[in-house]
Amino acid sequence: MTATRTERDSMGKLQVPENALYGAQTQRAIQNFPVSGQRMPEAFIRSLVTVKKAAAQANMKLNALDSNRGQAIVKACDELLSLEDIVQHFPVDIFQTGSGTSTNMNANEVIGKLASGYADEEVHPNDHVNYGQSSNDVIPTTIHVSGAMALTNELIPAVESLIGIIEVKAKSVSQYSKTGRTHLMDAMPVGMDQSLLAWAAQLKQQVKTLRAVQPAIQTLAQGGTAVGTGVNAHPEFAVTFSDSLNALTDVGFKPADNFFALIGSQDTAVTLSGATKSLAVTLMKIANDLRWMNSGPLAGLGEIALPALQPGSSIMPGKVNPVIPEAVAMACAQVIGNDAAITVGGQSGNFELNVMLPMIANNLLSSLSLMTNSAKLIGEQAIEGFTVNKDNIETPLYRNPVLVTALNPVIGYAKAAEIAKAAYKENKPVIDVAEAMTDIPRDELETLLDPKALTRP
Repeated sequence: MTATRTERDSMGKLQVPENALYGAQTQRAIQNFPVSGQRMPEAFIRSLVTVKKAAAQANMKLNALDSNRGQAIVKACDELLSLEDIVQHFPVDIFQTGSGTSTNMNANEVIGKLASGYADEEVHPNDHVNYGQSSNDVIPTTIHVSGAMALTNELIPAVESLIGIIEVKAKSVSQYSKTGRTHLMDAMPVGMDQSLLAWAAQLKQQVKTLRAVQPAIQTLAQGGTAVGTGVNAHPEFAVTFSDSLNALTDVGFKPADNFFALIGSQDTAVTLSGATKSLAVTLMKIANDLRWMNSGPLAGLGEIALPALQPGSSIMPGKVNPVIPEAVAMACAQVIGNDAAITVGGQSGNFELNVMLPMIANNLLSSLSLMTNSAKLIGEQAIEGFTVNKDNIETPLYRNPVLVTALNPVIGYAKAAEIAKAAYKENKPVIDVAEAMTDIPRDELETLLDPKALTRP
């Protein structure tokens, strides 16, 4: 049997694993919430410990916490942040009390245990580590801090890198024109670079949207304490805390003008999730375009060949599949699902507190991570390395009856439709049919129906 020690909290005594850094309240949460077996994300835990460090620094500066205990808390936080496996000390399930109080107390207990060793006196989880704080402002703050750092340091750079890869690739394939498709049916020709630059333009718009959320996600609830009034916190704590946090993270955080709004709601997390979902929609469109363009190689479009990364079948030798676009499409689907749950969570702000905070935190950070990794993958493992199958795009391009659209201003829509139908029926190049059915000279038809010229009329 696992050796235990006796810990106590306001509800009484409890047995805790002997070597655990956490205490009684964490142990109660472990026993109360055997729901998913999933712990809070590492990015959230690291941000939470950073919040505790900044709070200790602020309280020392305001003479609300003695230097011996305060420095011990800072040192304990630094020790935790240096750990490769910090999550081992945070075993509480995601699906717990809706305020995230169990995770906040988990952090308070672990930091207090370590800090007591450094201080040579008791550093109490509530009285010292949690001084001037409440789970009700700490957890919303940590959602914003972890979300802002993931957005600023990871997601936006990854998408901007993808845009750069697409733009370089577009330049390298600008000599190719291909059959455009609407409704998955043959349409007027487009430049292959135009198709890619459309993706880049979509992604640039997504970056603009994500950047627009940055000021809100960098605004913090810390200082509002239990309900937004700031009870038990120093009047200057919110500003001093933000200053300390900014020095630790190099991200421009600031206190909220209204703490009640950030504690009672999670509107900003819903907004960021929505923007991340919008990015997922764009990435899924790109992934599916790549899959269609790569389809074949004989019975599909076969316009491009994606890099061959692994065998595609356990039974069909030589088969290679578009695994990166498929993985990205699944990640996008998951982000769309995460957003649905976050939307429900955002509705759960009951009076002065939202009570789905841990789920919102987990899903938001999951979405940000999925989109960061997907942007890197689809750029580096798919777009950057695909090759163009020139014959497969040019053969149908020049036979495409829809090219007759270019003759509309000369012969009218009705006559052009007759030519297109005849070309389809007789399986002839449209230029041959147009020459037979009009009095337009061959050399003029060659100019009017030049697919590459039609991509830039």
